[in-house]
Amino acid sequence: CTIGLTAVQGVTLAPVAIGAVLMVMVYMGGHVSGAHYNPAISLAVLIRGKIESKIFLPYLVAQFLGAFVAACAVYSITGKTFALAPTENVSATSALLVEFLFTFALALVILNVATAPATEGNSFYGLAIGFTITAAAFAGGPISGGAFNPAVGFGPMLLNGIVSGGSFSALWIYLVGPLSGGILASLIYKFQNPEKVN
Repeated sequence: CTIGLTAVQGVTLAPVAIGAVLMVMVYMGGHVSGAHYNPAISLAVLIRGKIESKIFLPYLVAQFLGAFVAACAVYSITGKTFALAPTENVSATSALLVEFLFTFALALVILNVATAPATEGNSFYGLAIGFTITAAAFAGGPISGGAFNPAVGFGPMLLNGIVSGGSFSALWIYLVGPLSGGILASLIYKFQNPEKVN
């Protein structure tokens, strides 16, 4: 909801709100589900070997459904739908690269602060994750729209398509970019920590 409400109202400091809410949700949900709110991160953690494949699909269903429900909540509150899209005059390649790079950064941070044996039991993981998204939203948001999460790209776009007949033409950017970033992050993590992967 925070992403949608700040987006439709044009809040200038939206990245701060988005990073802060992610931080508190990570602290709140970390001990419950591992705070899996992002399919790209779940994929990275799956490849990393820290979740079982049998729970990966239920996580995906919950993440995509949650994003759609959040978009519905924004619509019921504001009467407006929204859909992420690259900024005008930004190429699809540039937007894709932004989504890839910042999701890669987010996933690599999460793998190192939340799954690495060397940082086990730390109390800073939520701050590290929240500030990564804050920086990503400030730096990359004006270029790609700043999803860094396939569910965030999909849920609002689906509702916008249903309610307003919006286009799905940019959806691939928010699927391919983040998922590729998550995959690369897991491979880099394994390369950096060959003896500590399990």
